[in-house]
Amino acid sequence: MTWRRSVLGDHLDILSGFAFKSQWFNADGRGLPLIRIRDVVPGKSDTYYSGPYQERYVITDGDLLIGMDGEFNRARWRGGRALLNQRVCKVSPSNGSLDERYLFHVLPQVLKAIEDKTPFVTVKHLSVNDLREVELFLPPISEQGRIAAILDRADGIRRKRVQTHAMANELLRSAFLNLFGDPLANPHGFPTEEIAFHLSKQRTGTQSGPFGSALKKHEYTRAGIPVWGVDNVQQNEFVNNAKLFISEGKFDQLQRYAVEAGDILISRAGTVGRMCIATPTVAKSIISTNLIRVVLDKSSLLPEYFVALFTYFPHRLGALKANNKDNAFTFLNPRTLKTIEIPIPPIELQEKYRRFSQAVERQMSLEREHLAGLKTLFASLSQRAFGNNL
Repeated sequence: MTWRRSVLGDHLDILSGFAFKSQWFNADGRGLPLIRIRDVVPGKSDTYYSGPYQERYVITDGDLLIGMDGEFNRARWRGGRALLNQRVCKVSPSNGSLDERYLFHVLPQVLKAIEDKTPFVTVKHLSVNDLREVELFLPPISEQGRIAAILDRADGIRRKRVQTHAMANELLRSAFLNLFGDPLANPHGFPTEEIAFHLSKQRTGTQSGPFGSALKKHEYTRAGIPVWGVDNVQQNEFVNNAKLFISEGKFDQLQRYAVEAGDILISRAGTVGRMCIATPTVAKSIISTNLIRVVLDKSSLLPEYFVALFTYFPHRLGALKANNKDNAFTFLNPRTLKTIEIPIPPIELQEKYRRFSQAVERQMSLEREHLAGLKTLFASLSQRAFGNNL
């Protein structure tokens, strides 16, 4: 059975998304959902587009998508008819020589190979030509189907764990509504105050990561003090696994960007607006260029309430508006963040939500350990199936 070396572009159709105008964006369900980078993995979008569009950019369930910035994610779309926004691509076999399921499973290796060749920077960008020019060994179509069937079964087990994680997030969202109500309607009449009044008085309340002049590329090291990046900030989950580091001496210069347990980290690149509570296991670490750190006065505003509010109900906050840049929100400007008015429930009620969320988090932590084991098993099966075919 002959495996032949091929250029991926000879077997692949790639549709790049369109730069839809933000003036037509809405959160009221008018028009079609708009797929942005942050929507690729969840498979759904809460941003809608009500303006004119071409039918070629309409995506349906099952279409295979790739986010072209940050984490280079790939996933099948599950949110019904939707529009493909810029920096997201739809990929599909162009002829009968490539099995779509095989393509789905081999793409992570393809994207990892591209990422490894991308310059050592904090946020990486993928181009259509990068995809087209990848060379790989391609088995006959019948063998592709056999390999894909094995991996489909293994991936099915893994996806069940992922669904459990999603259910836990929905549980937290429901608990929030039960305790506090819809933040836009504010049915309990909680006082509405600017975030600025509830930032830490001991440390800088909002801090953007260091820019190029403060931290240059050549100053990153392969070990040392962790520099948390976009990949470490998942939805309501801190990933305690750094990829970038700096020296002790450089940390001394950049202590204003230091991270402590309980700080809130917000992504402003890749999946913009995603946030979590930092839980580092090291004493020293800093944020990267593409993060914002928020430190609250915990006597009046708890991180668990804050993160849940902005994670589960971003479009129920009147001051939170999309600006002219795709995937950007006004609160990603630290100065604007301070002026946003949010409901401030009694601290005792916030404490009740924190205790509940911590109990859920303990269970989710166990689930993540199981999921990590399943991912390792799936990666092993993928490696055995594809070998070093890139």
